[in-house]
Amino acid sequence: MNDLERRYLRLLRAYPADYRRARGAEIVGTYLDLATSDQRWPAPADAADLVRGGLRQRLRATGVTDLIPGVRLAALLALVTASALAGVWGTAELHPSPVEWGVPHVGPFVSLGVVMWAAWLLAAVVIAVAPSPVARWAISLALLLTIALPPVAAALDAPRPPLMVLLPQVVLGLLGLALPDRPSRAIRLAPALSALLAVVATEFLVGLDAVGTYYGATLEIFLPTVGGLLLVVGALLAMGLALGGDTRGGWALVILLTPAGFLAVPGLADSFGPTYGTFTFTEMAVTSVAVALAGPATLFLAVRFRSLRPSSPQPSGQQCPTCGGARA
Repeated sequence: MNDLERRYLRLLRAYPADYRRARGAEIVGTYLDLATSDQRWPAPADAADLVRGGLRQRLRATGVTDLIPGVRLAALLALVTASALAGVWGTAELHPSPVEWGVPHVGPFVSLGVVMWAAWLLAAVVIAVAPSPVARWAISLALLLTIALPPVAAALDAPRPPLMVLLPQVVLGLLGLALPDRPSRAIRLAPALSALLAVVATEFLVGLDAVGTYYGATLEIFLPTVGGLLLVVGALLAMGLALGGDTRGGWALVILLTPAGFLAVPGLADSFGPTYGTFTFTEMAVTSVAVALAGPATLFLAVRFRSLRPSSPQPSGQQCPTCGGARA
């Protein structure tokens, strides 16, 4: 056994034990046949494919096959939200404070964040016109720029958006990577349309002097409001889909609790302060950790509860919620 085969076998642990015993050798053999002669590590696409396949099989083993369509629906809502926020922040970056105010800025822009928001807007366009694998690369680029922005801004001693603006954008982007492989045209256009509407609305508000900086009401009111709207839309979709016996909306709502929670962190942290509008970095950090633990824990409990319920047999001819094929 060479190093490459050993590493593929480690990745195969994502699958249930019974499945590994039955088909593990076949799966690893296929990847080895496709590998180059000097390859020592699994390709990133192969590793991601193995992990996704293992998760899919584990969900099938527990009877929670409707979770994956729920993740895809949540990914769409996350991308629409992330693109709208990029439209708002990217437009606001074009309107720095007057020079006489003495507020630091980066050239004609508010901060270095303009580069990051441009990447998110580009990702929305790529999603609309390119296949999903290319769109995921564009989302990944925007994510990397978002994560790299704080250390780069510190090194250049330049202003940047606050962490409580960057953190929910990262969470929304990570969820957006679960975009369906072959989305419909309406799904592909949704993020770009939301970004366009956000740009137009922000420009209108700028003309009314109704748009401030990243701080103040932006953190304490705007971000929690966006998080609340995200949950409201998710709840409405869940109820509408449930009327037709479709449970993916419920799973999407549970998954969206985490990004909505990060959007609400400033408002939640503000409740700990002695007076309204005052909260410390420690309070925000503690609140963020609580959200990071509570959201996934809720999803885990929901999956555990659903797996304990006996699954009702599906009539033949219906579409499989996991692979999209017809049931035998």
